[in-house]
Amino acid sequence: MQIKNFLIREIFDSRAESTIEVGLGHAKLRLFFAQVPSGKSRGRQEAVVFPFKKIRSVFKNFVLRQLKGKSFERIQDFDRHLARLDPTPRKSKISGNLSIGLSVAFAKALAFQKKLAVWEMLRREFFPKNLRKTRPLIFSNLINGGQHTLNNLAIQEYLVIVKAQKTYAESFRQLRDFYEDLGEYLKKSRRLERLALGDEGGYVLDFSNNYEPLKILEKLIFKRRLRKEFSLGLDIAASSFFKNEKYAFEGKTLKGEQLMRIYLSYFLSLKSLISLEDPFAEKEPVEFYKLREMVPQKWIVGDDLTVTNPRLVEKYAQEKVINAVIIKPVQNGTVSGTCQAIQTARNQKLKTIVSHRSGETEDVFILHLAKACSADGVKIGAPCRERIYKFNELVRLYD
Repeated sequence: MQIKNFLIREIFDSRAESTIEVGLGHAKLRLFFAQVPSGKSRGRQEAVVFPFKKIRSVFKNFVLRQLKGKSFERIQDFDRHLARLDPTPRKSKISGNLSIGLSVAFAKALAFQKKLAVWEMLRREFFPKNLRKTRPLIFSNLINGGQHTLNNLAIQEYLVIVKAQKTYAESFRQLRDFYEDLGEYLKKSRRLERLALGDEGGYVLDFSNNYEPLKILEKLIFKRRLRKEFSLGLDIAASSFFKNEKYAFEGKTLKGEQLMRIYLSYFLSLKSLISLEDPFAEKEPVEFYKLREMVPQKWIVGDDLTVTNPRLVEKYAQEKVINAVIIKPVQNGTVSGTCQAIQTARNQKLKTIVSHRSGETEDVFILHLAKACSADGVKIGAPCRERIYKFNELVRLYD
């Protein structure tokens, strides 16, 4: 496929200033767009993110002339060319957000040329032996804390995890009703006229402690008789409150083993809690290992720790630090590298959760990636705002 047309622009979004859109085409007046999200909580080893002005300069003065008129037959061929343009480990020459934008846009254009859905294109090239027909769990962030907002919660995301029983359309309806009921309960119990929303659409307010939101969510699950369909998860994002080798949590300064005891008390009192993401700082993989050993049936998930890097995914899987991993294409910088990280996770028997970022867009590429690889979960925020597009695509792809 020969590349001819280009476009790059910033998506003006108060929640995500570095969100961009890349257009790439192979036919006159036909462009294929990739919208690239941004994240506030980032691992130290993930691909570098440039602000839009720098991206535009790099694109116009370097990348454009290195791509225009070139022909590529596979996504991997295109991504290898990007790697030659920027051989640095973290895409520090052209940036991870520009690189993944180009890579995803090319994948969409190539799928169109081959008259395939994007997920079919990805499966044929990267997962040809994938015979699983997994229906992924939906990880939906309904209460926001940490770096996603300004309240007194150290924990970043309180997630409802939905298992589709019949159709995703029905599951989406249940989740939307649950979200609205939760909002009404929080307003009534706090005597508020309205609730603020965080970056991912979850509700924002202060609580008595970090445990209270979990109890509220579980109580509502029981009340609505959704115990078969709904579970709970947390994205702790512990690196965000790790300072001077200790954790600043609820007015105390804790060592890793003290924080672990808090998590164990959560598991003991909440049978519906099944997943913890980044429970410790990325500098403390040993604490991950200890927790995973103590609760082997729960999902101990790496994100900042693994940053969709195949080498890190393999390392921490082999060291039994995690048993599940977050997959975010923008952390890696190319579609090929992201799929390699998924393949590595599969080889290491890890659960895979294809995930959005806090500064999201309407782009639905991650849902096609999830279907192509038969992901175990998709993490797509609350059922509101720009996240609705992902819920709708989930219904379209699976129902």
